[in-house]
Amino acid sequence: MNFKRQSNEDPEVNLIPLIDVLLVILIFLMISTTYSKYTELKITLPTADAEQAQNRPHEIVVAVSSSGEYAVDRQILSERSVSAIAQALRAAARGMPDAMVVISADAQATQQSVVNVMEAARAAGLSRLTFATQKSS
Repeated sequence: MNFKRQSNEDPEVNLIPLIDVLLVILIFLMISTTYSKYTELKITLPTADAEQAQNRPHEIVVAVSSSGEYAVDRQILSERSVSAIAQALRAAARGMPDAMVVISADAQATQQSVVNVMEAARAAGLSRLTFATQKSS
């Protein structure tokens, strides 16, 4: 006695429910995942592979040393206040309404020193700012 049915049909696998379940899991994981972009920042600063600087006649170079000393157009400032820097920038920009301020800061200079130069440029009415970099080796 052979009670087994003979079937020549291949079993069919339905993938639609499996895809539905995977999409629900994916949506759940996307919603419940917390992103920790504010807990730790690992920053790798870019290097500048720029072309050679073009000769711009209306630029004011502000140098910032690692110890926080400032020089505007190669004249070292005795004071380190924002108002003193702004006064020196106004004097250097006299007769040049579209002057560009080039901030040449040492790699070890504090961020506050660079922000002071930016604030002084704003106070002096100079809105065109750029940063000097060196070519990476």
